[in-house]
Amino acid sequence: MRIALGIEYDGSSFCGWQSQVDGTGVQAVVEAALSVVANEPIAVQCAGRTDAGVHAICQVVHFDTHSERTSRAWTLGANSHLPRSVSLRWAQPVPDQFNARFSAEARSYSYLLINRLSRPGLWHGRVSWEHRPLAVEPMQAAAQLLLGEHDFSAFRAAGCQARHPRRTVHRLDLSRSGDLICVNIEANAFLQHMVRNIVGVLVKIGAGERPVEWAGEVLAGRDRRLGGVTAPAAGLYFLHPHYPSTFNLPVMTGAQAPFPF
Repeated sequence: MRIALGIEYDGSSFCGWQSQVDGTGVQAVVEAALSVVANEPIAVQCAGRTDAGVHAICQVVHFDTHSERTSRAWTLGANSHLPRSVSLRWAQPVPDQFNARFSAEARSYSYLLINRLSRPGLWHGRVSWEHRPLAVEPMQAAAQLLLGEHDFSAFRAAGCQARHPRRTVHRLDLSRSGDLICVNIEANAFLQHMVRNIVGVLVKIGAGERPVEWAGEVLAGRDRRLGGVTAPAAGLYFLHPHYPSTFNLPVMTGAQAPFPF
């Protein structure tokens, strides 16, 4: 039997989705909790790996098991063995051809930053902070230059292991509510640090350090050294993957960023 899960987590205390030599990943605690419920070893595959400090609203994984449990038992049973910063939202049987990673047609992220003179207290670890005043209008104009299919080599981490740098960005827009700025982006897939590197470029433009056209110049240059700094991980949220409606997964149910706009 193949089961799909929707998982939310605060990535602040994890080294990312995958465990590293010097830290525990979200995957490890999820597999350990599921193994207790299944009474057998469980290995999961996710829709999109997240880096250290990155959060998820609805990460989706799948796993195969010989154990028969109800969706309620998978969800509540696993949650009773998970740390408080990780929670299963739902569990659902899926056909064998479903694959959390390869069945996804697109993925959505949001990046949240607080733009004010003082650093955040209440939102510490859950937002990025920029003390310089940012103008959203030029940031939005620059974002439009990155829409469509492009070679995003200038926005990939040096250690990115993706086979090729071409990605298609379907949506990239910004909104502001008081001191909070949210960058929303949807693409067919993402390169390592791609969202954070895009935000880094947009912040430089919003701060008036670079013109709007610079975003297009960085993209065309295909050289990571031409881009801005990588934005901090704390502000990044993996919202959810997008799957064909035939799978009937509840990825969109409540899978919006928990922001006031």
